[in-house]
Amino acid sequence: MLILVTGATGKVGRNLIARLLEDPRFSAARIRALCHTRTWGAHERVEIARGTIADRAVVNDALAGVTHVVHLATCKETPLDVMDVTVKGLFWLLEGFRLSAAARQFILIGGDAGVGHFYYRHDGPITEDAPHMAYPGCYALSKVLEEVMLEQFGIQYGLNGCCLRAPWIMEKDDFKYSLSFGDDVFGGPDWKTMVPAEDARRYAKDGTVPLLSDADGRPLKRNFVHVDDLVSAIVAAIDNPRAERQLFNVCMDRPVDYGEVAAYLRRTRGLNSVEIPSRYHSNWMDNSKAKYLLGWKPDYDLEMLIDSAWTYQRSKDDPRRVWYPG
Repeated sequence: MLILVTGATGKVGRNLIARLLEDPRFSAARIRALCHTRTWGAHERVEIARGTIADRAVVNDALAGVTHVVHLATCKETPLDVMDVTVKGLFWLLEGFRLSAAARQFILIGGDAGVGHFYYRHDGPITEDAPHMAYPGCYALSKVLEEVMLEQFGIQYGLNGCCLRAPWIMEKDDFKYSLSFGDDVFGGPDWKTMVPAEDARRYAKDGTVPLLSDADGRPLKRNFVHVDDLVSAIVAAIDNPRAERQLFNVCMDRPVDYGEVAAYLRRTRGLNSVEIPSRYHSNWMDNSKAKYLLGWKPDYDLEMLIDSAWTYQRSKDDPRRVWYPG
């Protein structure tokens, strides 16, 4: 077994490779880490391939002898790159994979941007049958195109593909900083732009957290997944016959409720909250299919997500950085 991991130096890639190296099930597996601007640490079972997936020659070299692909590489809101990297890059990977005699399984990590995230109202739980609904911007469009392309390669060529659709992926102290009113905020919304500047500085100093309300005035419900749970879903899908040509929602059992977050942080850490109105919509991704077919379940619930983020001690050689183009 030779597993190609694209986006190998990212959050999911690093954790996935570490898991594969320690899991007895994959003790004989070799890993090829495709790296673009960064690199992966040295290990006797990990070889490094370098270059961008936008380059067909790089992709073909990286695919040589590969049995499995776990495709993680992507880019965010970068219109100059998104078609070359995310769309054309996936096309070269799928083209090379379908023509390879060694190829066995292709796993794509998708995103809830493909079904509109919290931009659109959903009248019920979001299942894998929900229509694609990209929100404005090139990133969401690219996530739709990825899922459709993988599906069509299965239809056209019988390619054994599987897509794991993940919402916002958390690790370490990410969730804590996703609620920061300071310049150190992780992801969006950028809370400091939603309140007066003086209030934002005060909130950042005293640890006040936002209580985001949805378009109906209720605490917003938003989907998350911890990187450990996503990695366990990837591992569960590898060589699983029930994963063939399937799409799975991989997320926490319940969406994060900003009202519950505020209440828990006040009760356990004495932190205040401030209500932030929005036009976003609450939604609830249904992970039942992944549980049923893959035998997977998430370990992280709301309290574990919060506690792990607030108790995480970041070392000096692990500065908080967000690595992605865009």
